[in-house]
Amino acid sequence: MVITIILSLLLLMFIAYRGFPVIIFAPICALLAASTAGYALLPTYTEMFMGNAVAFIKNMFPVFLLGAVFGKAMEDSGAAKAISRGIIGRLGYKHAMLAVVLATAVLAYGGISVFVVAFTIYPLGAAIFREANIPKRLLPGTMVHGSFTFVYALPGLPQVQNIIPTRYFGTDAFAGAWFGIVFGAVIFVLGMLWLESRRKAAFAAGEGYGEGHKNEPTADDLAKDEHEMPPVLAVLPLIAVLIINFFLTNAIKNWDPAILDKFPGIKLSQVAPTWALIVALIIGIFMVMAFSWKRFTTATAVSNSLTAGAIGSLLATMNTASEVGYGNVVSKLPGFKTVADFMMSIDIGSPLFSEAITVNVLAGITGSASGGMVIALEAMGQQYLEWAQRTNVSPELLHRIATMAAGGLDTLPHNGAVITVLAICGLNHRQSYKDMGMCTVVIPFTTVFVGIFLVSLF
Repeated sequence: MVITIILSLLLLMFIAYRGFPVIIFAPICALLAASTAGYALLPTYTEMFMGNAVAFIKNMFPVFLLGAVFGKAMEDSGAAKAISRGIIGRLGYKHAMLAVVLATAVLAYGGISVFVVAFTIYPLGAAIFREANIPKRLLPGTMVHGSFTFVYALPGLPQVQNIIPTRYFGTDAFAGAWFGIVFGAVIFVLGMLWLESRRKAAFAAGEGYGEGHKNEPTADDLAKDEHEMPPVLAVLPLIAVLIINFFLTNAIKNWDPAILDKFPGIKLSQVAPTWALIVALIIGIFMVMAFSWKRFTTATAVSNSLTAGAIGSLLATMNTASEVGYGNVVSKLPGFKTVADFMMSIDIGSPLFSEAITVNVLAGITGSASGGMVIALEAMGQQYLEWAQRTNVSPELLHRIATMAAGGLDTLPHNGAVITVLAICGLNHRQSYKDMGMCTVVIPFTTVFVGIFLVSLF
C-alpha cells in the first residue's frame, strides 16, 4: 500500500508542474490512493476529504481573505510602490541588489502577497539594474531572495505559512523567535554573498544589463503618482499589523475564558493567534485607505479593491484546503503507517530533523510552501508534538522549523510563484533559475538543517 501513496504524491507533483488546478486534482489523487485500499469513493470524498478541508477553511479563511485584501489595498493605494521607491531610491544604484532585496523583504514581511510584491518591485528593480548595468538575468534571483527566503524565518510574519503551525502546536506567530532571527540572518547574508559574487563575475566578464529584453518597464510604470504617499507614511500600516498582532496575541490569552462558555472545546490559546491577526489586518486595511483617501474617495474604488482582494483569496484558500483534505485521506490509509514510521525513524535526538525533511519533501512535491506544510502537519503534526514533549523540545521550535522548512524545496522549477516572477521579468528558467534556486532552495535548505544540528548539540 505504500506504493499507492507514493504514486499519488508523484501524480500530484506532475499535475502541479503542468499547471493543472490542485483544487480539482488533489481529491482525485487522494481518491485513487484510497480506492486501492478498499475505501468507497463517495463517502471518502464527502466525509473524509471534505471534513478536514472544510475545518481548515473555517480556521484559516479569515487570514487568507484579510491578508489578500490588505495586500490589494497596499497595491491600489500606491503604498507598496511608495515603500519600494523609497528604499531603492535611498540606497541607489551602487547598492542595487541590496535595495531590491530589502524592498521585497519589507513588503513580504508586512504580509503582502508575493505576487503583488513581484508586480510592484519589478519596474523599479529593472530600472535600477539598468542604471547600475547589472545583468537583468540576476533580477529574478534578487527579487525572490527578498520575498521567499529569510522572511519565512522571521517571527511575527503575518503570512499563512506562519499561522498554520499554530493550530497543530498551540503556538503563536512569534514562536521560536531567536532561532528564526539568527538563522534568518544567516540565510540573508549567504544569499547576498551569492548574488554579489554573481554580479562581480558578470562585471569581470564584461556583461552588462543587456539589450532586447522582454517586458521592459515603461515610463508610465516608473512614474510617480501625484497622490503617492511618502514612504514613511506608507510603511506605517505594515508596522501596525506587526505590533498589534504581537500585543493582541498575548492579550487574548489572558482574557476571561468565560467568553468561550458557549463554545465548548475551544481554548483561548488555540484561537489567540488567528484572532489577533484578524484584528491587526482589519486595522491595517483601514489605515491604508485612510492614508490614501484620495484614491478611495468613491464607493466604486473601495468596492473594486475589496472585491479584487476577496476574489484573489478564494483560489489560494481552496487550493490549500484541498491539500489538507488530501493529507487527511492519505494519513488514514494502511500504508501510511509504514511511511510515518520511516519518517519518525529519522532521529538525531529530536523530531526537528524528521519534521524538516517531511515538510521540505512535501512542499517540493506540491510546489507550495503552505500546501506541503499542511499535508505534513495534518498527517504527522500530533506525532511530532508528542515526540517533542518526550524529548523536551519546545513546540515553539517545532513551529519555526516547520515554517522555515516550507520555504526550501517548495521553489523548485515547477513552483507557480517562480514561474510568475520569471514571466513578469520577461526571462526564462535557463537564464535565471540557477540564481533563484541557489537563493530559495539550496541556501535555506542547508541552513535549516545546519541550524537543527547545532541546536541538537545543546
